[in-house]
Amino acid sequence: MKSARSGKAAFTQTVTSPARAGEAPRVKTSSGNFEFQRPNRFKFHYKKPFEQVILADGTSLWIYDADLNQATQRSQTSAFANTPAALIASASDLSALRQHFSLDNAPATADGLSWVSAKPKSADSSLQLVRIGLRGDALEQLDITDSFGQRSVITFTSMQVNPSLNADSFKFNLPKGAEVLKQ
Repeated sequence: MKSARSGKAAFTQTVTSPARAGEAPRVKTSSGNFEFQRPNRFKFHYKKPFEQVILADGTSLWIYDADLNQATQRSQTSAFANTPAALIASASDLSALRQHFSLDNAPATADGLSWVSAKPKSADSSLQLVRIGLRGDALEQLDITDSFGQRSVITFTSMQVNPSLNADSFKFNLPKGAEVLKQ
């Protein structure tokens, strides 16, 4: 991942909420496309089960919900501090990551993935642990456990490392009539 300056892939995200008394865990699956360009630019374009875009343009983090025709804009710096987004967008800057995370190599798995564990240093982080699965230079999986025990596994397929990406891919274009909430 250190030499990957950009990338694009399809992704599937499975979110599993902890089981409650007498209930099975709840599982939700979504999918879409992902692109990143270091430093500090990425886009998750969720297509199923509903359309949503999460885009970091280097200055702002945008979250757009197509069903609501509503976008939320916030400062990227404040939004990233202890999040998996910081790992994706800034992963080549290990000194910056080490300010917020303790990084450790984890054992490789039988499927050939190399793993890095990132544990937030802040006691009030919304995360417990992020595991990053790599195949060579290609990001293949993020396994995220939050402070409530909810687990999100994002699996990237057909990852292209260092493709030529259009700079406009990381520019948020507000759809006509959309409402903007600034945080």
